[in-house]
Amino acid sequence: MTNRERILALLRGEVPDQVPWFGDLDYWYHALVYKQQLPEKYDGDGYFQMNRDLGVGFYLQGYEPFTPVYDGVEVIVREEKDERITEIHTPFGSLKEVQRFLPTSCSWAYTKHMVETPDDLPAFRYWLEHTRFEPNYAEAERRAKIIGDNGVTLCYLPRSPFMLMVALYSGIQNLVYLDLDAPEEVAETMELLEAKADEAAEIAVQSPAECLMIPENLSSEVVGLRYYTKYMQPYEKRWVERIHAAGKFSFIHMDGTLRGLIRPVAETGFRVLEALTPAPVGDLEIEEFAEAAGPGPILWGGLPGVYFTDKVTDAEFEAFVERVLGVMRQEPRFVLGVADQVPPDGVWERVARVQELVEVYGRY
Repeated sequence: MTNRERILALLRGEVPDQVPWFGDLDYWYHALVYKQQLPEKYDGDGYFQMNRDLGVGFYLQGYEPFTPVYDGVEVIVREEKDERITEIHTPFGSLKEVQRFLPTSCSWAYTKHMVETPDDLPAFRYWLEHTRFEPNYAEAERRAKIIGDNGVTLCYLPRSPFMLMVALYSGIQNLVYLDLDAPEEVAETMELLEAKADEAAEIAVQSPAECLMIPENLSSEVVGLRYYTKYMQPYEKRWVERIHAAGKFSFIHMDGTLRGLIRPVAETGFRVLEALTPAPVGDLEIEEFAEAAGPGPILWGGLPGVYFTDKVTDAEFEAFVERVLGVMRQEPRFVLGVADQVPPDGVWERVARVQELVEVYGRY
């Protein structure tokens, strides 16, 4: 079977010939570009061939099939040395966000969030009210042709409103204080943010993608059950039902700790819980995944990113992959994936070795 045949069989409730192996190489790829270590043949769309050459099924390279358009609001983005600064100017005041590039991790970190106090909320709501979305489907159509038999086309919906605030606009600490200091304003803001997320989500569901992900980046020690059931689950449940009604497969990105949230998230109805990270990095052993989640969803992940680096020996790496596959081949509800991504110091030979190990230890 091809990688595409394997993953579609599993998504449809059928049994493929072996555990599918689908890894997220995007972070690693862009780190190789930054460090000028990427082989020239993999520039640009060569990324898709890189997946093929490494024996990795393709599904994920963060892509939203919609484009925001701002009417009556000035949005300025500029870069100064190692900082990316976004300013939004409205009749109710200005908002400012600052991100800093960290060369060691090849990633961006927020040093100032857009919404930090109740005084920021009127301008934030004005910006939301004057934002609309337009479809951007060309990339999904283009990718489908390039991916071919090596995987599936996946697009993002927006995160739930709560996680948009946590991950992008305010951070968890600011959001908790906002909710305590100005609960009515926060509720009004969440309602508006959800209405806008719904507009973009409908565009995503109508896209040519066969798989649709809510990229929550959910971690149970950050959100917790109370916030999940109050703010996130209703949005997720509504859009999971809409995705399934459209004949497509629903994913959620859960790349943090799992204990306490994996069962409620599974019961929300997602077809796939993706980027599940086991101990010793996460808080559940791989052997606990199925029981903790309960029956239903496909469980996708299993290989923490650190195992692709030289911080772990070759023997430890191979033993861990064999152990994970020993669990996954017992029941056709698992996809072997990276949890969460191959990091910037990932070793090429480690990534390539996984497919060889799947062929030996991953057959049902």
